[in-house]
Amino acid sequence: MVADVCDKIVEALCSKSKNQHFLRSITSAGDTTALENENINDELDLRMASVLRSTGHSYEGGLWTNSVKHDESTDTKRHVAIVTTASLPWMTGTAVNPLFRAAYLAKSAKQNVTLLVPWLCKSDQELVYPNKITFSSPEEQEVYIRKWLDERLDFKADFKISFYPGKFSKERRSILPAGDTSQFISSKEADIAILEEPEHLNWYHHGKRWNDKFNHVVGIVHTNYLEYIKREKNGALQAFFVKHINNWVTRAYCDKVLRLSSATQDLPKSMVCNVHGVNPKFLKVGEVVAQEKERGQQSFSEGAYFLGKMVWAKGYRELIDLLGKHKNDLEGFKLDVYGNGEDAHEVQSSAKKLDLNLNFLKGRDHADDSLHRYKVFINPSVSDVLCTATAEALAMGKFVVCADHPSNEFFRAFPNCLTYKTSEDFVEKVKEALANEPQPLTPEQRYNLSWEAATQRFMEYSELDVVLNSSDCKAETNQNIIKSVSMPNLTQMVDGGLAFAHYCLTGNELLRLSTGAIPGTRDYNKQHCEDLHLLPPQVENPIYGW
Repeated sequence: MVADVCDKIVEALCSKSKNQHFLRSITSAGDTTALENENINDELDLRMASVLRSTGHSYEGGLWTNSVKHDESTDTKRHVAIVTTASLPWMTGTAVNPLFRAAYLAKSAKQNVTLLVPWLCKSDQELVYPNKITFSSPEEQEVYIRKWLDERLDFKADFKISFYPGKFSKERRSILPAGDTSQFISSKEADIAILEEPEHLNWYHHGKRWNDKFNHVVGIVHTNYLEYIKREKNGALQAFFVKHINNWVTRAYCDKVLRLSSATQDLPKSMVCNVHGVNPKFLKVGEVVAQEKERGQQSFSEGAYFLGKMVWAKGYRELIDLLGKHKNDLEGFKLDVYGNGEDAHEVQSSAKKLDLNLNFLKGRDHADDSLHRYKVFINPSVSDVLCTATAEALAMGKFVVCADHPSNEFFRAFPNCLTYKTSEDFVEKVKEALANEPQPLTPEQRYNLSWEAATQRFMEYSELDVVLNSSDCKAETNQNIIKSVSMPNLTQMVDGGLAFAHYCLTGNELLRLSTGAIPGTRDYNKQHCEDLHLLPPQVENPIYGW
C-alpha cells in the first residue's frame, strides 16, 4: 500500500516537471520571465521524486544483501532483457542478430522480451548510420527498426524495444554505453539478462552489478577483439591487457558465456556454440534455387563475388595477398567486390598497383536481387568469429570458398562450403567452385541455418530452458518471494570482489580516460536527457551532504 502511494507521488512530481519543460519549449524567448521562478521548484520536485525512488519502498538491498533479487510484477510471465551494442540502420552483426533473437524468443509467447539498444545523439548518428539516415526521437527509430524486421519475418514479433544512452568512438569504430546501462531495465522486469558482447558492454560499466539485479545473466561473444587489436600499433601489448580485462568483466558479470566459435578468446564460464541464424529471406532464395534446379533451369548466371565492409581487417588484406600471389594461376578470373568503408581508397589502390581483376562496387544488402545470381562467394577473412555473410551465401544455395579456420567450423558440415589451408589450395577450391554446380540444401541443412534452430540451441546451451522451467524461479518472480540470503561460496566471493574492484576503478575519470573511455561517459549527458526524457544524473543519483 505504501509502495503504491509512493509510486503515485513520484509519477505526479515527474509529470509536473515534464509539463513545465514542455511549456518552456513552446514559449518564445521574450516570454520566459514568468517561468524562470519555476526552475528552483522544478528541481526540488525532481529531487523529491528521486529520494522516494531510491529509498524506503524501492530498496533493493545493501552492503550485506546484494544478492537479493525480487520482482513485484503481477505478470505471471518471465522477463528476458536482451542488451546489445548497436542498432539499425547500422547493418552490423550486433544490430541484426540480437533483433532476430528478440523476435524468435518472443515468438513462443512464454516470456516477455525487451530489446535494449543504444540511442545516439544526432551528431553521432551522422557518423554511424548509412545514407545520411538520422532520427529525431527514439520512437522514430523504433518505427524504422520494426518496419525492417516486419519485412523479413512471416509472423508478428511481439516484444518491447527500449533505448539506453550511447556514444560513438571513432577510434574503436564502435558504440560505448554512457552511464549505467542496467538502470534502463526496471527492477520489476529484471529477471533474465542476455548481454550481446558482454566484454564490450562492461569495459567501462560503472553501476549495478548485472548478477545482483538479474536472476540469470548470459553473455554472447560476437567479436574477436584480440585479432583486431593485434593489427594496430603496439597491438601485442594492447591485446595482452584487453585479454585480461575481458576475462575480468565476463567472470564478474555473467553466469554463462556462449562463444559463437572457438576463434574467440577462451573466457571464464564459457562454451562454444553457434546461436545465430539466418534472415529467413536468404533461406527463401535458397528454396527458389532448389526448385529451379529440379526443373532443370540454370540458377546462377554470374561467377564470384565478395561482400563486406571495406576495412582491412574484414578480409581485404588476405584477399589481395592471395590474388596477387596467384594472379597467373587464376588467369581470366574476375571478382566483383561490394563494400564501403574507411579503408576503401587504400584497398582499391593496392589492388590497382597489383593489376588485379577486381571490380569494386558500392556496398549493398546481401539480400539485394542483384546478388542472387552469383554462384560463388569468396571470403578469406580470419578475423570473423562467425561470418554472417558466409551463412547467408550458403542459405542462398551458393558455393562458399573460405579459410580452414575455427571461425568457419560450423560451416564445414555443408557440402557447398569449400575450405582451404594454403594459398595453392585456395586456387584449387576457386577453380572447383567455378567448374561445378552447388548442391541444393536439404531440409535438415536449411533448418540448421534457421533462427528456429539457433533459438533452440541458445535455449539449451545457455541453460535458459532450465531456468525458465524452474519451479523455484517461478515462485521467485511470480509470487513476490525474495531469494533467501545464504553465505556465498569462494567462487562467488571472488566474482563479487572482481565486480567491486571494477566498479571502483571505472568510477575514476582519469583511469577511464587512460584506458580509452570516451570523456564524460561515466554518466549520460544533457542531450541524452532531452532525447530520452531522463532526469539529469545528479538528480537521478543525488549525493546528499548530511
